Amino acid sequence: MKHWKAWLAQGVLYGAFALFLGVFSHWPRYQALPPGQALLKVSFIHHGQRVAPCRPYTPEELAKLPANMRTPLKCERERVPVEIEVDLDGATVFRHVAQPAGLSRDGASTVYHRLAVPAGEHRIAVRLKDAPGAAFAHTREAVLTLKEAQVLVIDFDPQKGVTLS
Repeated sequence: MKHWKAWLAQGVLYGAFALFLGVFSHWPRYQALPPGQALLKVSFIHHGQRVAPCRPYTPEELAKLPANMRTPLKCERERVPVEIEVDLDGATVFRHVAQPAGLSRDGASTVYHRLAVPAGEHRIAVRLKDAPGAAFAHTREAVLTLKEAQVLVIDFDPQKGVTLS
C-alpha cells in the first residue's frame, strides 16, 4: 500500500520536469537575426608570408652547423600579420590586422567577425594583405543580393583567393 504514494510522487515529478522542458524548448523564442537582416561572416585562418625571404647559408655558416642540421636555406620563422578590409556599398565596415599566433610569431593569423546587414542588393569589396609591403595582394568585388536571414561567409584560400559563399 505504501508504494502507490511513491509512484504518485515520482509521476508528479516526472510530469513537472516534462512540463519544464516543454515550456523552455519553445519560450523564449530564439531569433538569430532581426527581421529584414542578413549576416556577413568573415572567418578564416591563414599563414601570412615570412617577414624575410629564405636565403642560402654561407659555407662558413654551414661548417658551424652539425651535419644533421645542414640544409641549403636559412628561413626566418616570423610571419607577416594578415590585414583585411571589407567594404559594403562603398563604406568600410570591417578593418582588422590579425597578428600571427605563437611565441615566435610563426603561426597562423585567425579572423572571425559577424556583421548584421540589411537584406537586399549590396556591393561588397574585400581586400587582404598577407605579404610584406603596402599593397593588398588579394581582392574580390561582387554585387550580391542577400535574402533575409542569409549568411554570407567571406573566406580565404591561398589557391582560390578571397571567396564569398
